[in-house]
Amino acid sequence: MTERVLITGGSGFVGYHLIEAAVQAGLEVYAAVRPSSEVAHLQAFGIKYTSLDFSDVDAIKRELEEKQYHYIIHAAGITKAKQAGDYVRVNAEYTRNLGEAAAGAGIPLKKFVFISSLAALGPTAYEEVIPIHEASAAMPVTAYGKSKLLAEKYLAEVERLPLVVLRPTAVYGPREKDIFIILKTLNLGLEPYIGSKPQWLSFVYVKDLAKAVIQALGASINGASYNVSDGNRYNRYALASTTKYILGKKSVRIHMPIGMVRVMARLLEALYATSSKMPALNKEKLNELAAENWHCSIDKLKEELGFVPEYDLEKGLQQTLQWYKENKWL
Repeated sequence: MTERVLITGGSGFVGYHLIEAAVQAGLEVYAAVRPSSEVAHLQAFGIKYTSLDFSDVDAIKRELEEKQYHYIIHAAGITKAKQAGDYVRVNAEYTRNLGEAAAGAGIPLKKFVFISSLAALGPTAYEEVIPIHEASAAMPVTAYGKSKLLAEKYLAEVERLPLVVLRPTAVYGPREKDIFIILKTLNLGLEPYIGSKPQWLSFVYVKDLAKAVIQALGASINGASYNVSDGNRYNRYALASTTKYILGKKSVRIHMPIGMVRVMARLLEALYATSSKMPALNKEKLNELAAENWHCSIDKLKEELGFVPEYDLEKGLQQTLQWYKENKWL
């Protein structure tokens, strides 16, 4: 019998690649999407769809028992919100509800994989030589990161949940829309930076993240958390330098004072005041963008799950930029 997986957040950027990897792994995929979600880009996978009321544990439980899932990959969540309470409700409380429903339902559940974020641990100082590791003291610098950390805490408290937590760093790849803004700006010949202090950054290509998730489904370990990146540390200019090399472009490098960027973030938030959306640059996001050091260790992921990244930044950007050009994003 084909094993069945529920993937929440299926219509999103990461969700698309999780579905692709799950289908390739021979799993029967159900994507949990909102009724209003656009799913035309998923049609080629031949998957099934469902919807969940994340606010109702009993309703979730009934849905899980009806479908009899073997695996759950929880990738749904929000990265931008007007109020800190929205992050808590969607990213933490809804995650707890799904975890409690999964543990209490009569289903043959083998693994519950939660896609958290390196933001749950937070950055370190530029001079710190030891990379962020799973046992690092959690010091998130945004409400988003705090909500992901809270979600992890909630899930850890759910008894009998076969849990694995993955904390990806900055994820890029085909269909991604935030880092894409930087790539599009570089394509236009502009290379802006926030402040002039040095930074260490880390990245993970979305197909490597999807591979780590599939490996986590088959892991014998429960109750473990893993950082996910390509294993490298990049200076703040690496993304631009690599992108320009691939595109054959030159750029004008601009270092904007952080005070000026804060004003821009406040203005953008004011412009979006009557909108249901948030701008890509906002006061919250600025705390992450300006952080000094996001270098993380993936030694634990390698040792316990056998994960080996296939893509460094150059290889991942080659495929990403090619996709953006072929699909007329660039």
